[in-house]
Amino acid sequence: MHLIIIAPDFETVEEINLYLSKLGNLLIDGRPTFGIDCENLTLDLIKISEKILIIPAHAWTPWYSVFGAFSGFDSLEEAFGEATPYIYAIETGLSSDPEMNWRISKLDNITLISCSDAHSPSKLGREATAFFYPLTYDNIYQSIKTGNIAFTIEFYPEEGKYHYDGHRACKVCLSPKETKAIGYKCPKCGNPLTIGVLHRIETLADREEGYIPSGKPLSIHLVPFCRNNS
Repeated sequence: MHLIIIAPDFETVEEINLYLSKLGNLLIDGRPTFGIDCENLTLDLIKISEKILIIPAHAWTPWYSVFGAFSGFDSLEEAFGEATPYIYAIETGLSSDPEMNWRISKLDNITLISCSDAHSPSKLGREATAFFYPLTYDNIYQSIKTGNIAFTIEFYPEEGKYHYDGHRACKVCLSPKETKAIGYKCPKCGNPLTIGVLHRIETLADREEGYIPSGKPLSIHLVPFCRNNS
C-alpha cells in the first residue's frame, strides 16, 4: 500500500529515515518498498512522533491502495487494526472525488484530501487541498486531524486512468454495470478486467449516488490548462 508520511520537522524526518532504512533500501526507488504491515508501521512511526501524519495515498486505485480491488481492504480497520485511530485522512486520488467517497458512511469522520503527483511539470497542481490558516505544520496537522480544511481542487474523476473498469491492452473501457453483465472478462480477449475505482466504491457504498452530507468542505472541479486549449 502506498502511504503519505508527513513529518513536523527535519529531525523527525531523520528518525523516520533511520527507522525505514532497517526495513528496506531507501535509495532504490522514489517509492521504496518495505516488508511490514500498515498497522505496525503506523504504530512504530507514532512512537517517533505523535505529530507524524500517515495518509493512505490514491485510496481507491486497483493496486497499492487501501481500498483497491486487487490489493486493498474493505475498511480502514481491516488495514490498520489498532493503529486506525491515528489515520485521520485518506487521499482520494485522481479517479475519485469527495462526492464519490461520501457514499461510504465509514469515512464520515475521515478527512478527504487531494494531492498531485510530481513526476512531470504538467501534472503539478491538478489536485490540491486548501487550508483556512497560515501554512505552519501545526495548522496543517490540526486541520487534517479535525477535518477543518477550506476546500479541495479536483481533477474530474471520469478523466482518471482507473475510474472505469477495463483492459488497457485491448482498449476496453466499461461501466460497473457492463462489467457485471459480461462476467468480469474482457469481451475481446477473455482475460480478467481491471476493476476500477467507481466499481470498487459502488461495492462498498452504503449510500446512493448523489448523497451530500452537511458541513463538508467544498470541492472545486477544474480542467487542467494543458487540456483546455479553447
